[in-house]
Amino acid sequence: MTVAVMWEARAVAGRGEDLLAWVREQKVPGRPVRQEVLRAPQDRVLVITWWDAEFHAELPELPDPDGELVSRAVHRWRFESVG
Repeated sequence: MTVAVMWEARAVAGRGEDLLAWVREQKVPGRPVRQEVLRAPQDRVLVITWWDAEFHAELPELPDPDGELVSRAVHRWRFESVG
């Protein structure tokens, strides 16, 4: 089974590039099958990692960035493949 872990944060206005740079410096523990970093309007940054869940009891996630960098709490979701 494959699990996708999504991590999304919204930067303080005008700090989207800083948040994107912070995300790119982070190393997700373990070895995801795939990892993608995306950005969206309103200074949002999204990271999706895909994992072979058979080999991971607990899937690692990115930490929360410094509170001065984000305008709200980080959102996290997990999805399991069904097809």
